Amino acid sequence: MISRGQENADNQRSILKVLETDRLILRWLSADDAEFILELLNEPSFLRFIGDKWVRTLEDARDYILNGPADMYKRLGFGLYLTELKDDGVPIGICGLIKRDVLEDVDIGFAFLPRFWAKGYAYESASAVMAYGKNVLGLNRIVAITSPDNLASAKLLEKLGLRFERMIRLSKDAEELRLFGCDV
Repeated sequence: MISRGQENADNQRSILKVLETDRLILRWLSADDAEFILELLNEPSFLRFIGDKWVRTLEDARDYILNGPADMYKRLGFGLYLTELKDDGVPIGICGLIKRDVLEDVDIGFAFLPRFWAKGYAYESASAVMAYGKNVLGLNRIVAITSPDNLASAKLLEKLGLRFERMIRLSKDAEELRLFGCDV
């Protein structure tokens, strides 16, 4: 028997669902995902390759969700999506599209907990996001940025069809990043 709380949680997930693949569901992040976001954004790999978002508490994580992805959903209709296993709803990472003021094009971003690496989840979710960008949002070009030493992400971007274009900085004082791009 399914409890009322579980039924409400399942209904909430289906309302927020954006994409579904063979093994994954990608859905809008909500404040209820703060515990997961707190864990993900403080993973050593996230800090090393993406950067410190200064999320240290559940309240910080809620603010990150509401002022980042949730705000972008309202303004643009897309953003970073929680990526969870279809079978049991376990959150494993984030994957989605971001529109940064400093980049001309929309970029794809992703981050997964290390225990879910090397299982094909990043490729599966990012492929679905690329198709969504093209077929639903009508994007003609998608870019991505990585730190120079993030070889695994660069390899995944190339597998998705993006190619290295040049080194860029998102701000005058920021570290140099690799910019990848492709027409979709």
